[in-house]
Amino acid sequence: MIVPSTIDPTSLRYDSAALEDRCAPRIKIRIPALLRQSGNTGFAVVVTDLSIAGFQCEALTGMPAGARCWLALPGLSPIQAELIWNNGRAVGCAFTNLLNEAVLDSILKRFIVG
Repeated sequence: MIVPSTIDPTSLRYDSAALEDRCAPRIKIRIPALLRQSGNTGFAVVVTDLSIAGFQCEALTGMPAGARCWLALPGLSPIQAELIWNNGRAVGCAFTNLLNEAVLDSILKRFIVG
């Protein structure tokens, strides 16, 4: 990979590693929800995995990495997150604050898949 001289190559390695960090167990799930980028209206998504640290959802959106967004799960107040990656079909986001384990357990009891 050719790295422009204005970018510290060490930060690229860190950023790549951070994207793959799995600081909390991820649970496969299917939850209809709403995702809203800061300053925009929300749109329907399906959350496909969830942890106390973040989530992945099926979403056709042009939101860029670093965008602030809110995830509205059924029966909960919207949860603030930061978009980490977007592959055009799905996005991965990290919660601004870790999800409370009791809240996660409650969600899982209602929506866990197989």
